[in-house]
Amino acid sequence: MTTTDTVLWVVIPYVCLAFFVLGHVWRYRYDKFGWTTRSSQLYESRLLRWASPMFHFGILAVFLGHVMGLGIPKSWTEAVGMTEEVYHFLAVTIGAVAGVCTVVGMVLLIYRRRTVGPVFSATTRMDKAMYLVLAVVIFLGMWNTVAGSILNLGGHYDYRDGVSVWFRGIFRFDLHPELMAEAPLGFQLHGMAAMLLFALWPFTRLVHVFSAPVGYLWRPYVVYRAKPDRLGARASRRGWDRVERRPETSGRR
Repeated sequence: MTTTDTVLWVVIPYVCLAFFVLGHVWRYRYDKFGWTTRSSQLYESRLLRWASPMFHFGILAVFLGHVMGLGIPKSWTEAVGMTEEVYHFLAVTIGAVAGVCTVVGMVLLIYRRRTVGPVFSATTRMDKAMYLVLAVVIFLGMWNTVAGSILNLGGHYDYRDGVSVWFRGIFRFDLHPELMAEAPLGFQLHGMAAMLLFALWPFTRLVHVFSAPVGYLWRPYVVYRAKPDRLGARASRRGWDRVERRPETSGRR
Protein backbone atom coordinates (compact mmCIF):
# COMPACT_ATOMS: atom_id res chain seq x y z
CA MET A 1 0.00 0.00 0.00
CA THR A 2 1.47 3.33 -1.09
CA THR A 3 1.12 6.79 0.41
CA THR A 4 -1.03 7.83 -2.54
CA ASP A 5 -3.48 5.01 -1.83
CA THR A 6 -3.69 6.09 1.81
CA VAL A 7 -4.42 9.70 0.85
CA LEU A 8 -6.99 8.80 -1.82
CA TRP A 9 -8.89 6.07 0.00
CA VAL A 10 -8.38 6.93 3.70
CA VAL A 11 -7.70 10.65 4.19
CA ILE A 12 -9.96 12.10 1.47
CA PRO A 13 -13.04 10.02 2.44
CA TYR A 14 -12.89 11.26 6.03
CA VAL A 15 -12.28 14.86 4.92
CA CYS A 16 -15.33 14.70 2.66
CA LEU A 17 -17.37 13.08 5.42
CA ALA A 18 -16.35 15.88 7.80
CA PHE A 19 -17.45 18.48 5.23
CA PHE A 20 -20.75 16.63 4.84
CA VAL A 21 -21.56 16.51 8.56
CA LEU A 22 -20.13 19.82 9.76
CA GLY A 23 -21.36 21.62 6.65
CA HIS A 24 -24.95 20.64 7.36
CA VAL A 25 -24.61 21.75 10.98
CA TRP A 26 -23.21 25.13 9.87
CA ARG A 27 -25.84 25.56 7.17
CA TYR A 28 -28.69 24.80 9.56
CA ARG A 29 -27.41 27.17 12.23
CA TYR A 30 -26.49 30.14 10.05
CA ASP A 31 -28.57 29.76 6.87
CA LYS A 32 -31.96 28.39 7.88
CA PHE A 33 -33.78 30.64 5.42
CA GLY A 34 -31.55 29.32 2.64
CA TRP A 35 -32.31 25.70 3.54
CA THR A 36 -34.66 25.23 0.60
CA THR A 37 -34.87 23.92 -2.94
CA ARG A 38 -35.57 27.45 -4.22
CA SER A 39 -38.49 26.05 -6.18
CA SER A 40 -38.92 27.46 -9.68
CA GLN A 41 -42.31 25.91 -10.43
CA LEU A 42 -43.83 29.37 -10.54
CA TYR A 43 -41.71 30.22 -13.59
CA GLU A 44 -42.35 27.04 -15.59
CA SER A 45 -44.33 23.88 -14.84
CA ARG A 46 -44.83 22.00 -18.13
CA LEU A 47 -41.33 20.48 -18.30
CA LEU A 48 -41.03 20.30 -14.51
CA ARG A 49 -44.17 18.13 -14.35
CA TRP A 50 -42.34 15.37 -16.23
CA ALA A 51 -38.69 15.96 -15.33
CA SER A 52 -39.00 16.22 -11.55
CA PRO A 53 -40.81 12.89 -10.88
CA MET A 54 -38.53 11.01 -13.28
CA PHE A 55 -35.40 12.39 -11.64
CA HIS A 56 -36.50 12.06 -8.03
CA PHE A 57 -38.00 8.57 -8.26
CA GLY A 58 -35.07 7.44 -10.39
CA ILE A 59 -32.44 8.78 -8.00
CA LEU A 60 -34.33 7.25 -5.05
CA ALA A 61 -34.20 3.82 -6.71
CA VAL A 62 -30.49 4.33 -7.46
CA PHE A 63 -29.88 5.25 -3.81
CA LEU A 64 -31.69 2.16 -2.53
CA GLY A 65 -29.70 0.03 -4.95
CA HIS A 66 -26.46 1.48 -3.60
CA VAL A 67 -27.62 0.83 -0.03
CA MET A 68 -28.16 -2.82 -0.90
CA GLY A 69 -25.00 -3.20 -2.97
CA LEU A 70 -22.62 -1.31 -0.71
CA GLY A 71 -24.20 -1.61 2.73
CA ILE A 72 -25.38 -5.23 2.77
CA PRO A 73 -22.64 -7.90 2.72
CA LYS A 74 -22.82 -10.65 0.14
CA SER A 75 -23.06 -13.28 2.90
CA TRP A 76 -26.34 -11.73 4.11
CA THR A 77 -28.08 -11.96 0.74
CA GLU A 78 -26.80 -15.50 0.25
CA ALA A 79 -28.09 -16.41 3.73
CA VAL A 80 -31.66 -15.49 2.72
CA GLY A 81 -31.42 -17.57 -0.45
CA MET A 82 -30.57 -14.89 -3.02
CA THR A 83 -27.99 -16.35 -5.36
CA GLU A 84 -25.35 -14.28 -7.10
CA GLU A 85 -27.13 -14.75 -10.43
CA VAL A 86 -30.43 -13.43 -9.05
CA TYR A 87 -28.71 -10.48 -7.40
CA HIS A 88 -26.80 -9.68 -10.57
CA PHE A 89 -29.98 -9.83 -12.67
CA LEU A 90 -31.92 -7.54 -10.32
CA ALA A 91 -29.03 -5.11 -9.99
CA VAL A 92 -28.61 -4.79 -13.76
CA THR A 93 -32.28 -4.60 -14.76
CA ILE A 94 -33.61 -2.40 -11.98
CA GLY A 95 -30.43 -0.34 -11.91
CA ALA A 96 -30.57 0.25 -15.66
CA VAL A 97 -34.20 1.40 -15.57
CA ALA A 98 -33.57 3.65 -12.57
CA GLY A 99 -30.43 5.05 -14.19
CA VAL A 100 -32.20 5.86 -17.46
CA CYS A 101 -35.05 7.61 -15.61
CA THR A 102 -32.52 9.60 -13.59
CA VAL A 103 -30.52 10.62 -16.66
CA VAL A 104 -33.58 11.62 -18.70
CA GLY A 105 -35.04 13.57 -15.79
CA MET A 106 -31.75 15.36 -15.12
CA VAL A 107 -31.29 16.23 -18.80
CA LEU A 108 -34.78 17.74 -18.89
CA LEU A 109 -34.13 19.67 -15.68
CA ILE A 110 -30.85 21.08 -17.02
CA TYR A 111 -32.49 21.92 -20.36
CA ARG A 112 -35.31 23.69 -18.55
CA ARG A 113 -32.90 25.58 -16.31
CA ARG A 114 -30.87 26.71 -19.34
CA THR A 115 -33.70 27.69 -21.69
CA VAL A 116 -36.24 29.27 -19.35
CA GLY A 117 -35.05 32.80 -18.61
CA PRO A 118 -36.31 33.30 -15.03
CA VAL A 119 -35.16 29.82 -14.01
CA PHE A 120 -31.70 30.43 -15.48
CA SER A 121 -31.49 33.78 -13.69
CA ALA A 122 -32.20 32.02 -10.37
CA THR A 123 -29.39 29.49 -10.96
CA THR A 124 -26.36 30.02 -8.74
CA ARG A 125 -22.76 28.96 -9.26
CA MET A 126 -23.16 26.23 -6.66
CA ASP A 127 -26.17 24.92 -8.60
CA LYS A 128 -24.03 24.65 -11.73
CA ALA A 129 -21.22 22.93 -9.83
CA MET A 130 -23.69 20.54 -8.22
CA TYR A 131 -25.28 19.60 -11.56
CA LEU A 132 -21.84 19.03 -13.10
CA VAL A 133 -20.57 16.76 -10.31
CA LEU A 134 -23.89 14.92 -10.08
CA ALA A 135 -23.86 14.32 -13.84
CA VAL A 136 -20.32 12.91 -13.62
CA VAL A 137 -21.31 10.60 -10.75
CA ILE A 138 -24.37 9.30 -12.62
CA PHE A 139 -22.47 8.89 -15.90
CA LEU A 140 -19.67 6.91 -14.26
CA GLY A 141 -22.17 4.74 -12.40
CA MET A 142 -24.02 3.97 -15.64
CA TRP A 143 -20.73 3.28 -17.39
CA ASN A 144 -19.66 0.81 -14.72
CA THR A 145 -23.00 -0.97 -15.03
CA VAL A 146 -22.95 -1.14 -18.82
CA ALA A 147 -19.24 -1.79 -19.32
CA GLY A 148 -18.75 -4.20 -16.43
CA SER A 149 -22.04 -6.05 -16.15
CA ILE A 150 -23.44 -5.98 -19.69
CA LEU A 151 -20.50 -5.64 -22.08
CA ASN A 152 -18.03 -7.34 -19.70
CA LEU A 153 -15.23 -5.00 -20.71
CA GLY A 154 -11.97 -5.47 -18.84
CA GLY A 155 -13.04 -8.79 -17.35
CA HIS A 156 -15.39 -9.56 -14.49
CA TYR A 157 -15.10 -7.49 -11.32
CA ASP A 158 -17.25 -8.14 -8.26
CA TYR A 159 -17.52 -4.79 -6.49
CA ARG A 160 -19.18 -6.48 -3.51
CA ASP A 161 -15.84 -8.08 -2.65
CA GLY A 162 -13.90 -4.86 -3.15
CA VAL A 163 -15.63 -1.46 -3.19
CA SER A 164 -18.38 -2.55 -0.79
CA VAL A 165 -15.92 -3.84 1.81
CA TRP A 166 -13.93 -0.60 1.60
CA PHE A 167 -17.11 1.50 1.89
CA ARG A 168 -18.41 -0.28 4.98
CA GLY A 169 -14.98 0.07 6.55
CA ILE A 170 -15.35 3.86 6.52
CA PHE A 171 -17.99 3.68 9.24
CA ARG A 172 -16.14 1.01 11.22
CA PHE A 173 -12.84 2.91 11.01
CA ASP A 174 -11.40 -0.18 9.35
CA LEU A 175 -10.61 0.87 5.80
CA HIS A 176 -8.86 -1.30 3.28
CA PRO A 177 -7.43 1.13 0.74
CA GLU A 178 -5.74 -1.69 -1.14
CA LEU A 179 -9.18 -2.88 -2.27
CA MET A 180 -9.91 0.43 -3.98
CA ALA A 181 -6.39 0.57 -5.40
CA GLU A 182 -7.05 -2.77 -7.10
CA ALA A 183 -10.51 -1.76 -8.41
CA PRO A 184 -10.99 -0.83 -12.09
CA LEU A 185 -10.49 2.81 -13.01
CA GLY A 186 -14.22 3.37 -13.58
CA PHE A 187 -15.03 2.41 -9.99
CA GLN A 188 -12.21 4.55 -8.66
CA LEU A 189 -13.41 7.62 -10.57
CA HIS A 190 -16.99 6.94 -9.51
CA GLY A 191 -15.92 6.79 -5.87
CA MET A 192 -13.87 10.00 -6.08
CA ALA A 193 -16.70 11.89 -7.80
CA ALA A 194 -19.20 10.63 -5.21
CA MET A 195 -16.96 11.84 -2.36
CA LEU A 196 -16.68 15.27 -4.01
CA LEU A 197 -20.47 15.39 -4.29
CA PHE A 198 -20.85 14.62 -0.58
CA ALA A 199 -18.37 17.40 0.26
CA LEU A 200 -20.39 19.90 -1.82
CA TRP A 201 -23.76 18.63 -0.61
CA PRO A 202 -24.30 20.94 2.42
CA PHE A 203 -23.66 24.06 0.34
CA THR A 204 -26.17 23.30 -2.42
CA ARG A 205 -29.91 22.86 -2.76
CA LEU A 206 -29.45 19.14 -2.04
CA VAL A 207 -29.94 19.90 1.65
CA HIS A 208 -33.69 19.71 1.02
CA VAL A 209 -33.31 15.90 1.09
CA PHE A 210 -33.20 16.14 4.89
CA SER A 211 -36.30 18.33 4.95
CA ALA A 212 -38.58 16.00 3.03
CA PRO A 213 -42.15 16.16 4.44
CA VAL A 214 -42.08 12.59 5.73
CA GLY A 215 -44.45 13.57 8.55
CA TYR A 216 -47.22 13.99 6.01
CA LEU A 217 -47.45 10.19 5.80
CA TRP A 218 -48.91 9.80 9.30
CA ARG A 219 -50.15 13.24 10.31
CA PRO A 220 -53.90 13.48 11.13
CA TYR A 221 -56.26 14.65 8.45
CA VAL A 222 -57.11 18.33 8.31
CA VAL A 223 -60.87 18.69 7.88
CA TYR A 224 -62.07 21.79 6.06
CA ARG A 225 -65.70 22.81 6.58
CA ALA A 226 -67.69 25.35 4.66
CA LYS A 227 -68.95 28.39 6.54
CA PRO A 228 -72.52 27.63 7.63
CA ASP A 229 -75.33 29.92 6.53
CA ARG A 230 -76.77 31.69 9.55
CA LEU A 231 -79.94 33.69 9.72
CA GLY A 232 -79.13 37.31 9.07
CA ALA A 233 -75.56 36.55 8.06
CA ARG A 234 -74.16 38.47 5.15
CA ALA A 235 -73.22 36.32 2.18
CA SER A 236 -69.50 36.33 1.48
CA ARG A 237 -68.51 37.57 -1.96
CA ARG A 238 -66.26 35.45 -4.12
CA GLY A 239 -63.07 36.98 -5.43
CA TRP A 240 -64.12 36.73 -9.07
CA ASP A 241 -67.61 38.21 -8.66
CA ARG A 242 -68.25 41.50 -10.34
CA VAL A 243 -68.66 44.46 -8.06
CA GLU A 244 -71.54 46.77 -8.88
CA ARG A 245 -70.66 50.37 -8.22
CA ARG A 246 -73.25 53.01 -7.54
CA PRO A 247 -73.15 56.05 -9.81
CA GLU A 248 -71.71 59.10 -8.13
CA THR A 249 -74.03 62.06 -7.72
CA SER A 250 -72.81 65.50 -8.65
CA GLY A 251 -73.85 68.85 -7.27
CA ARG A 252 -74.37 70.21 -3.85
CA ARG A 253 -77.44 70.30 -1.73
